[in-house]
Amino acid sequence: MTAFSIVIFHNPACGTSRNTVAMVEAAGYAPQVVEYLQAGWTHDQLRDLAGKAGLTFRQLMREKGTPAEALGLLADDVGEDRILEAMVEHPILMNRPIVVTPKGVKLCRPSEVVLELLDRRPESFTKEDGEVVKL
Repeated sequence: MTAFSIVIFHNPACGTSRNTVAMVEAAGYAPQVVEYLQAGWTHDQLRDLAGKAGLTFRQLMREKGTPAEALGLLADDVGEDRILEAMVEHPILMNRPIVVTPKGVKLCRPSEVVLELLDRRPESFTKEDGEVVKL
């Protein structure tokens, strides 16, 4: 294992998130895994992650399996501040996984996006569903 710092904001119920963690570990890293549904978010933390990822809160918002529609967040006229407030109140609204390394911050969907943030890759990797990742 190496000292290359990796933080993964993870939802263990999400296959993409699980595959991302497993891919990072297969590359020989020991990431800090933050289960954000338990830890929650702060306004500053989300602003920092969104800014570094170059994404808006709307782009980071997950719709499927969340209360986004019930909260009225899907309308075009809903502002970024309202989405941020909702994400802090309902952590499930944040899409996942978000990965932070010295190389940057990315929403890793699909999970292979994480490879852009690593100094090395696993020798091989097969996702949970049997898909072999081309490295």
